[in-house]
Parts: sequence; C-alpha cells; structure tokens
Amino acid sequence: MTQSTQSNTPDPSQAALAGVRVLDFTSAVVGPYAAKIMADHGADVIKIEAGDGDVIRWIAGPSPTPGMSGKFLHLNRGKRSIALDLKSEAGREVAMALVERADVMLINMRPRAIERLGLDYAALAARNPRLVYCSMVGFGPGPYRDTPAYDSIIQGGSGVAALAEMATGVPRYVPYVVADRTVGLMALNAVLMALFQRERTGRGQRLEVPMFENMAALVMSEHLYGATFDPPLSEPGDLRLIDPQASPVKTLDGYVCLTTNTDAQAHALMDVMGRPEMKEDPRFRTKQARAAHSSEYFAIRAQAMAERTTREWLEALAAADIPAMPYNTLDSLRSDPHIVGAGLLRRVEHPSEGAMWDIADPTSMSGSVACEMRPAPLLGEHGLEILRELGYSDEAARRMMEQGAVGGR
Repeated sequence: MTQSTQSNTPDPSQAALAGVRVLDFTSAVVGPYAAKIMADHGADVIKIEAGDGDVIRWIAGPSPTPGMSGKFLHLNRGKRSIALDLKSEAGREVAMALVERADVMLINMRPRAIERLGLDYAALAARNPRLVYCSMVGFGPGPYRDTPAYDSIIQGGSGVAALAEMATGVPRYVPYVVADRTVGLMALNAVLMALFQRERTGRGQRLEVPMFENMAALVMSEHLYGATFDPPLSEPGDLRLIDPQASPVKTLDGYVCLTTNTDAQAHALMDVMGRPEMKEDPRFRTKQARAAHSSEYFAIRAQAMAERTTREWLEALAAADIPAMPYNTLDSLRSDPHIVGAGLLRRVEHPSEGAMWDIADPTSMSGSVACEMRPAPLLGEHGLEILRELGYSDEAARRMMEQGAVGGR
C-alpha cells in the first residue's frame, strides 16, 4: 500500500475570485484599493494606465525605482500593468478587446471624460452584456456632478473635517484617506453583489458609487443624533465622539486607549479608578446618563488615569475585563506583539525594489485558499504578455509600442 503525498502549494483555482477578470482603469486610491482586494482573493486584475502612470506611483513616498512608491506597491500588488493611450485608435482597440473578455471594469474618471473616450457603460455593454461596470465618481447627479474631487475635498464637503472643529475648534482633515478607502470598500461590495446577481440573471449592470453622497450618509448616520427626529430633540453631533477628551487618555508616562460603553464596563472602571461612589451618581449611573454628561465623565477619567503608569493601567484594566490596549505610534505599531504574531508585515523581495515590507490580507476564508501574490508591477510591465493573450502578434505589439499606443515593456 502506497501513501500519496499532497503539495503544500496553494491551488490558485480554489481562490474565492479565481476566474474573475477585472479591468482596473482607476488611479490614486479609491479604485486601486478595491481592485487590490479582488487580486488578493484570486481575481486576474489588469491595471490599465496612462503613459505617465498612476499618480500614486510618484507622489506617495520615496522608492529605489522612480514611479514605485511604497503606497503604490501596497495598493497594486497582484495586478498586471499595461499602459494604453486611450486617445489613439489602436489604444482604444486594445481596451475594447480587454472589455470583451472581462467580468468587471472599475473606472474613476469624471463622467464627461468617460464619454469622450467612449468608455461609457452603454458602449461597453453592447460589446459585453455580462460586464459589471463600476464607476466611482466624486459626485452623483446634482449640481456638483462634474466637479473634480479628491479625498480631502470629500472630507471637507461631507462634514468629516467639521467634526474635528467641533472637538478641537479647528477644522482638520483626518490624516488618512478615509473617504477613498471607505468608498473603495463600498465599490467592492457593490461589485460582489452585482457578480452574485449575474449568476442568477446572466447579465451585468452599471454601478455608480459616489464618494460625496456615501461619506455624507455615513457622517449623518453617525451624527444626526437628536436631529434625526422632526422636530429635532437636540443639535446634531454625538457628544461622546466630539468631546475634546474623546481621545487616548494620558497616563503618568504615556497614553492608554480605552472605551467603556456598557454599564458593567463603566462601573468596573469606576472601581479600578477608586471612585466606586460614581456608580450611584445620577450623572454616571447609566449609559444614557453618561452620554449626556460625557464631558464630566471624561474629565474624571483623565484625572484618575494621570496618576498611574501605562503598564499599571493596562494590567488593572485587563484584570477588570475593560476594553483597552496600548497606544501605538506609526513606529511602535510595526513591532506591536499582536501585529508581529499575526504576521501582518512580511519581508519580501520585490524584483525591482529589493527588500520591502508587504502587508498581508488579514481576512481568512475557510473555503478558499490564500493566493501567492505577484508583486506590484512596473508601468506597462505586462503589456506584451497581455497583447499576446488578446491574439496580437509580437510584430503588431511592437508596432503599437513604437507608435505610443501601448507603453511600457
């Protein structure tokens, strides 16, 4: 009797999105982020870039090779790149050949630019009725429709920056492209729902995911508060979140992050702080009372926390089962014991950039396999490979490259 052996190499055909081809016509963050997640789960993502490449190649930090910034590497791993001049007839011909073989198309140009290039949904659906076409725009129908938009513009317009002003007196963008990342996830959700619906109907559809309206909806759902009702029961703004003291709490030698939402957690904190009488104080006895008196509650908490070290507080809070964790800086986050233990940062060798830290996908799926990721591509790196797949001869491909319709290598 012989014993069979199984290879430990993951079978890419068993990945969740194996067999799904995605055309990523997007740049910057919102679209590339959505496409990167699809690549992480097995989709064949082809990144279509202009001759000068995705702007994030150039503006998001230093790199050994110009045009290969750290942020670009993280947002575009697992993809293949082809550079096309979409204003040329040959470049558009290649784009249409790709569209005919695609399942999903992501695009984040302004609507007028999309129509000028002939990349609108009606034109492409005529070539491929199964196409799931996702347009990520700054603004949906309305007076702002063709206004250019970036993450900071959306943060300011949707009220995110105003939340900082309510808390600190100064308007401030979140120092993280929170609108881009959030709307990228919304676009991904919409695409996956449309693919699921296509399994039942056999037809694709057009999706439009506006940044402004989506972020405004999130801000209002969090902060309409008593203004939800008509007539309003209070001014908008969740007092617990916009209080200036709703931040990491200063200890004797650092900071601690903690939150006590339930009565049991808050009462446990009062005991740990040595203030058990607060449990009978009508301002703090219930979660509703604490929400109404959050500023007073936070002030007492801050005074108590300042009297002991971070280590002492983390030990005491853990013993009382109060949600808390160390405050990390960008430097300490990389060496956080949980981050290290989870293997979130992986040292890999990029073929052009050398040693780098890649960020693993933290999501696991018991019925899928993790894919071996191809590194983020150089501009146009896979142009010849993709053209061959489309049936172009090497001679025809080289001719298009010489004419500038196709860039890269």
